[in-house]
Amino acid sequence: MAYKVVLTDHVYPDLEYEKKTLASAGAELVFIDTKDEAEIVKAAADADIVITCYANITANVIKGMEKCKSISKTGIGVNNIDIRQASAQGIRVLNVPDYCIEEVSDHAVALMLGVARRIGTFNNATHKGIWSLEGNRDMIRLRSKILGLLGFGRTAKLTAQKMKGFGMEILAYDPYVDAEQCSALGVKKAELNEVVEKSHIISINLPLTEETEGMVNDDFLSRVRDGAILVNTARGGLINEPALLKALQSGKLTGAGLDVLVNEADTSDNPLCRQENAVVTPHAAFCSVEATQELREKIMADVLLVLEGKEPKNQVNR
Repeated sequence: MAYKVVLTDHVYPDLEYEKKTLASAGAELVFIDTKDEAEIVKAAADADIVITCYANITANVIKGMEKCKSISKTGIGVNNIDIRQASAQGIRVLNVPDYCIEEVSDHAVALMLGVARRIGTFNNATHKGIWSLEGNRDMIRLRSKILGLLGFGRTAKLTAQKMKGFGMEILAYDPYVDAEQCSALGVKKAELNEVVEKSHIISINLPLTEETEGMVNDDFLSRVRDGAILVNTARGGLINEPALLKALQSGKLTGAGLDVLVNEADTSDNPLCRQENAVVTPHAAFCSVEATQELREKIMADVLLVLEGKEPKNQVNR
């Protein structure tokens, strides 16, 4: 084979599609099934392409790459790739920014409704043989309440369209989106403080960066409306988890819907996973048969373009 493509880890049912597609271009797929940095360094040293899902492609890994043309992320967020180092070495960083927008927005809506209607609490109680409304009589009607979106990209825009059907007023904070784009979807552009302080439900749709890491902290949560609901389908690192736990236990927040956590490799000792008023799903928002196939096809399409010496469609560090 003329080319070597290293795949660190994946969430696919199998790798037959990838093997067949790459073989047609004279490339061999080498699946190493690891997140260990030393093993990735060794395998990636002579790779033409590196593809990762959750494994960290650190500066140390990238420095050891002798002929790599691109690093591809099988997903949207590229916070597990050292983009600065890749750029310094002239290596393209690719992602798939538009493959699971329907699924993630659906999941965000499901978490909002699940928490607001106490679905998890009621379900857990009935499974224990308890048929009671006690402790859950303070639920609110969503119509006319305020939904605040932190970030107004593809997923947030679709979430706004779907939540409009519930008759909610919607605010959006995003310094990179103008008021006209918001108003075109019936959404009011607002400053961060306004979203935090006025919203009955806050949905996080931001990328994880140095500026946004841990932004949902004690100060942030002290400013939210009493009894608000927090939903996060973006990245776990956006939230200071001890601060969130305290807000949930004190009743400052009615509840939280979380699809992402800071440490998803081991959640056995994370108290949020046992908190009664937190609905936690295992980074599943992207999941569907259709989304997975779309992801695979778009990743391979860009990989083939790179191997052919052409410009890929989705490059993060142009």
